[in-house]
Amino acid sequence: MFARLARWFGGCAELTAQQRQRLEAWQALPRAARDVPFRNRRCVVVDVETSGLNLMEDHLISIGAVAVVNGQIAIGDSFAVVLQQATASHKDNILLHGIGGAAQTEGVPAADALLDFLDYLGKDPLVAFHVTFDQTMIQRALRQYLGMTFRHPWLDMAYLMPALNPALAGRYRSLDDWIDHFTIRNDARHNALADALVTAQLFMTALAQADKKNITDFAGLLDLEKAQRWISGVN
Repeated sequence: MFARLARWFGGCAELTAQQRQRLEAWQALPRAARDVPFRNRRCVVVDVETSGLNLMEDHLISIGAVAVVNGQIAIGDSFAVVLQQATASHKDNILLHGIGGAAQTEGVPAADALLDFLDYLGKDPLVAFHVTFDQTMIQRALRQYLGMTFRHPWLDMAYLMPALNPALAGRYRSLDDWIDHFTIRNDARHNALADALVTAQLFMTALAQADKKNITDFAGLLDLEKAQRWISGVN
């Protein structure tokens, strides 16, 4: 019970002086404005792999991310890390994401992996499909291993795409639905970096659609997402 509470509330992380310095440097970065046009800003599209789907019990295994810079996917500006696990996840879980037992137990120590992610992210806004899962898993890991509360702007493609494509909203709900509709290939489904890349391609489709509505910044897309959540009955 105590271990579960520690994962949720953090505050007990023991960091080295260097790790503490890295964390403080990230925290000191200025907050990114939300009204900067996409042609002049960087966003980070993220996906995670975990030991399961239980938000209370399962844990973060890997993070994959790719940046969209000045309105274009920047393949060279990508990130992938496997967090070191005390024990490997169940074999059925390994078959899903393909991260073997040795890769898990020999991964990057969790605190360093998460600091690497923060260094890569900076204070740029995050984009994901079904944000609640990715956000919760990353927040929990940051509390547990860095003792920090992660408050950061996120955009949820699972609500943005229906907002931009209302005629499809009733039929398309999953990431696979949307990428199939827009003929976006993913040859490595359930790989965090590959899923982040296809989500980034879907995000590019959303940017093109939003531009036709004269919505050109992150704030405008957040407003669309908020309206779609209200239509869907989700607060």
